[in-house]
Amino acid sequence: MLERHELEAFLTLAEELHFGRTAERLHVSTARVSQTVAKLERRVGALLFNRTSRRVELSLVGRQLYEEIRPAWSQITAAFERAVDSGRGLTGVLRVAFNGPAAGQLLVGVTQLFRDRHPDCDVQIREANPSDVLPWLRAGEVDLALACHPVREEDVVMGPVLVREARMLAVPAGHSFARRATLSVGDLERVTVLQHPETSCAPTAMTVNELLTLVGAGEGVGVVGAHTRRYFARPDLAYVPFENAEPVEWGLLWRSDGATARVRAFGDAALEVAQG
Repeated sequence: MLERHELEAFLTLAEELHFGRTAERLHVSTARVSQTVAKLERRVGALLFNRTSRRVELSLVGRQLYEEIRPAWSQITAAFERAVDSGRGLTGVLRVAFNGPAAGQLLVGVTQLFRDRHPDCDVQIREANPSDVLPWLRAGEVDLALACHPVREEDVVMGPVLVREARMLAVPAGHSFARRATLSVGDLERVTVLQHPETSCAPTAMTVNELLTLVGAGEGVGVVGAHTRRYFARPDLAYVPFENAEPVEWGLLWRSDGATARVRAFGDAALEVAQG
């Protein structure tokens, strides 16, 4: 198996046909180039270059080897450069998913700051149903998602919490709870609580809109974040805050193997916008 420095020495000398210029390009000594080529020739069992005191040229065996190796080496180099760009670069495309208007509004500000800092990286924003977030991340359809925390999955990383908001209960407008100033978590034992993907792993409603429609139809009540009252105001619903419930938390999610420079830079921008 050829080592990288051997390939580079052979290919560079085949192009330069001069030991001094080859050494300059590779930032090594002329003696090092000569030793590497000689070692290759011993392994091949034939001269790769014909040398005289005045010129260097490829032998027939050397030319055949060069013509077969050069395309493959170019492909390997290009593939490695693309991998480095994906991992460390701040160019290309970053795909971010969100769920709901509040998350979308936050992402608009984050995206603008990120684009100002990294104009060579395009950001594509997609809305997702809560149940789509993890499948999209795992399939590589998106690089990041702004979603409800916590998500306890080994292959998914939770970034810092960006938003904390009060937990509220959506109830039909005519429900007795609608006349209450606050509720306790214990009050939930008296009602049918509908679930959705933001709060349950076994949802009975696939979207917030569907959950609220079921609540309005009298099928039950639904636990939501405080932003729901602002973005989903409806005459058939009332939103009542809890007095003793943990807040709803939102933050970025990404695959554990997907923490590229782009993802980290977007996370930094998101935290700055959220704290601003």
